[in-house]
Amino acid sequence: MEIKKDLFYTKDHEWIKVEGEFAYVGLCDYAQSHLGEIVYVELPAEGDAFDAADALAAIESTKAASDLFIPVAGEVVEVNEELEDSPQLLNEKPFETWVAKIKMEDPEQVKELMDAEAYEKFLAEEA
Repeated sequence: MEIKKDLFYTKDHEWIKVEGEFAYVGLCDYAQSHLGEIVYVELPAEGDAFDAADALAAIESTKAASDLFIPVAGEVVEVNEELEDSPQLLNEKPFETWVAKIKMEDPEQVKELMDAEAYEKFLAEEA
């Protein structure tokens, strides 16, 4: 299972990549492997605002439906429209395939998330 060092993680298995005041949000390798084949992603709308831990997107797989939660509060400035026609990209390239780009309300919230080392430890405890 892959864990990227330059990302932050949540206990719900989302990753976040921070670039200045913006953040990309995606689904961790762990989550996609447990969901199975992803067949549909309901994306948020650009301009939608969310509080941290709100449901950002809905993901359906052959096994289950699940929400993708936003790790930090912010406004959606871009969605990955590629997922509308190719939701399986979340399975194929979970760390290259982001769901939404967020303008963070408070970049300090990132400090509440896990770094790669803490996430690795969290996964070990969950197993």
